[in-house]
Amino acid sequence: MSGGIGAKKVDVTWSTEQSGLQLALSVKCINFKDRRGRNYQKNVVNRRGDMLFESVTLHRRFPYAVLGGFMLFDRGAAEDGSDRRNSTFVNTHKRLRLFTGRSDPAGRDEQYERLYVALIDANPLAASVQLFRAGDSEHQMQLDDAFDELLALVAERNPDFYEFVDGRLRRVQF
Repeated sequence: MSGGIGAKKVDVTWSTEQSGLQLALSVKCINFKDRRGRNYQKNVVNRRGDMLFESVTLHRRFPYAVLGGFMLFDRGAAEDGSDRRNSTFVNTHKRLRLFTGRSDPAGRDEQYERLYVALIDANPLAASVQLFRAGDSEHQMQLDDAFDELLALVAERNPDFYEFVDGRLRRVQF
């Protein structure tokens, strides 16, 4: 995807010829503990930097685009804290809180409209996902609700083309 600073690959994009980029989703994963630190924090700051570069370059070229970011961790990231340090899960919320909630297309380019943090249990017999809005490590949400938030924002940013009604994004008929 061509951006304001240069080309940037993003995991999922939706664009139209009329409006350009409508929605972009960025997914970053940290699935394994660092051998030395025995926690999941080693690359959190780097992944955040990757996400912020994506946001800046895409928002500069497409200020009305809705960007959603997902940081996925093994569920052990919620339990790797110690007496001296919070868990990776808690620390990630603190590090991403400032970069979520962009409500205005003229807002800060480095902010995502929504950032989410997920804990994944990939056990084939009992797989599960716990999803949270970045900055709120207490209140779990459903993945469908996250997608609904993002699609509702697409409709809000493009009211001449779309509306979000009853969980569906649909074209406006004139």
